[in-house]
Amino acid sequence: MIMFRFLSAALLAICLSLFQGKAQAQNSPDTTRSPVIQFSGLVVDADSLVGVPFSAVVIKSKNRGVYSTYAGYFTIACEPRDTVEFFSLGYKHAYFIVPDTITTATYNHVQALKSDTLLLHAAVIYPWPTKEEFKEAFLALNVPDDDLRRAERNLEQQQMALLAQNIGQDGKMAYSTTMRQQVAKNYYAGQYAPNNLLNPIAWSKFIQSLGK
Repeated sequence: MIMFRFLSAALLAICLSLFQGKAQAQNSPDTTRSPVIQFSGLVVDADSLVGVPFSAVVIKSKNRGVYSTYAGYFTIACEPRDTVEFFSLGYKHAYFIVPDTITTATYNHVQALKSDTLLLHAAVIYPWPTKEEFKEAFLALNVPDDDLRRAERNLEQQQMALLAQNIGQDGKMAYSTTMRQQVAKNYYAGQYAPNNLLNPIAWSKFIQSLGK
């Protein structure tokens, strides 16, 4: 009977010690977990040192990131030894590894991005769908022999009259017309304007213009 009580007490003590150890392990802080760091800074152009607006700042191992502001400022939570990627349109990608020797909760960093120039192949656009049609149209093209013939054709009276009818007044011509109308109106202000219907001089000029 005494032996049974002794074994029961020993078993109870072992259970209590195991339970207390587990409770202490749960309540004790995890020292192996990496601290969270507020990673902030600027993304600038490597040549002008001006902030690169709306550039992407991504933590590769966690697949999350942020965009910088219009001035290039950014801030993101990360952990030591995280690889941070910086990229923006027109710039080369840049990488930065957060040091594991940081002892503070914040870390500031300025990342410079180098310009990335893309050279595109030249594209020649033709109004013909195939080279054969272009060749046919080019050979059938009737080009004047000299510059004088082209100038005479461009200065033909019929062509100039047609262009004059379709071309409206520019600012100078509109201003001149308006001022002439205003001057004529002010010249006869306070009186009736003469009626050229009975003016013999006006009729004489009209008849002379018909004879030309």
